[in-house]
Amino acid sequence: MFESLTERFSSIFTRLNRKGRLSQADLRSALREVRLALLEADVNIQVVNSLCERIGKRGRGAEVSKSLTPGQQVIKIVQSELVKTLGEEPAALVVEGSPLTVMVVGLQGSGKTTTAAKLALHLRENYGKRPLLVAADLQRPAAVEQLVTLGDRARIAVYREQEASSPQRVVRAGLRHARGQGNDAVVIDTAGRLQIDQRLMNELAAMAAIARPQETLLVVDAMTGQDAVTVAQGFSERVDLTGIVLSKLDGDARGGAAISVSEATGQKVKLVGEGEELTALSVFHPDRMASRILGMGDVLTLIEKAEAVTPREDAEKFVRAATSQSLGLDDFLEQLHSLRRMGGMDAVLAMMPGGARTGIAGLSDDEMRRTVGIIHSMTPEERRNPKLIAGSRRRRIAAGSGTTVAAVNRLLKRFADTQKMINMLSGRGKFPGMGMEGLLQPARTRRRRKR
Repeated sequence: MFESLTERFSSIFTRLNRKGRLSQADLRSALREVRLALLEADVNIQVVNSLCERIGKRGRGAEVSKSLTPGQQVIKIVQSELVKTLGEEPAALVVEGSPLTVMVVGLQGSGKTTTAAKLALHLRENYGKRPLLVAADLQRPAAVEQLVTLGDRARIAVYREQEASSPQRVVRAGLRHARGQGNDAVVIDTAGRLQIDQRLMNELAAMAAIARPQETLLVVDAMTGQDAVTVAQGFSERVDLTGIVLSKLDGDARGGAAISVSEATGQKVKLVGEGEELTALSVFHPDRMASRILGMGDVLTLIEKAEAVTPREDAEKFVRAATSQSLGLDDFLEQLHSLRRMGGMDAVLAMMPGGARTGIAGLSDDEMRRTVGIIHSMTPEERRNPKLIAGSRRRRIAAGSGTTVAAVNRLLKRFADTQKMINMLSGRGKFPGMGMEGLLQPARTRRRRKR
């Protein structure tokens, strides 16, 4: 989402690094470019003014550091002030209550219903809750069925009423059902509208009076730019919100909503959704998001996502198979499924530092889908021992998967390269207890140690 803004910032900082020292003229020029980059990213004008004013004030009063280049000095200031704009500290989700009750609100098309299902799964997987989803969106005809389908995928119970007369009745009955079934968390999917209106607000107020939720979370579509700020302000003025969930952060919009919404509304962003998978919901860390925007990546979140979708014993089994030359394409396929559960290749690339992206950028989400199709077209014996796949077998696999022999060749080369890389890293001791410390060291440090 932040690719264009990240490139603009990188260009600004690169030009500054060519300077011997940071002059006030350089600072003013950089600040003009930062301001223009933020406006082009559709960041709210008031937020841009506030952010740039703080950056300029700190830049003018900063002591010149002999250990930092001019670009690094400005990056340090911009990152610090950007973290403040995004909310400074992560906002904790309330998880106490008998039962814990969460109302999910938002406009139609914001990803509200999907977010409700993701949140229920998040509460189960991260807090050990036994959640119940309550289908109280009676405004959109397909909303109840959509929630039931999502609940089935996540193996989470959904309370619905076939002939519901009002959402208030559904909420009251849903809470009664939760207590009877021993559910200790209730996530309520409320009705949305195409735009904010008084009827919607009255309905939400009536539901809140019944549910008395510990959390009322507004789902905001990150792809809607400054409109997201307007929506958030409208809800914030009329509903007792406790936080915001940014959905569709993996989209290709300019990212202005993500930067603007917290400061513009005074509401903390608590969670972000990045991908269609139900596991693609994570805690919002302002410092990590600032690093992503500035092109420095978010390796900590990347590691957390990897650990969440791949149990430690499975990761160790994969490495043991690779280093003992017994790695098969079924193992490779499982790693691709893990990557998909992390939100897909685009989500993973978004969290990697700029320079590290180039090595795997060739494996797009479409390429991943083709790869899965090719592996499924192989026999069990071929998946166990890819060395058997000679010319005639490659032609048969290509025909069966609807791809080309060239695509099959690319897959087998990528698989062989993966095995070689793991063998090399293992030989250097980069997999002690599957720790990632060695892999995350700067390249210059690794080369120095090698000597």
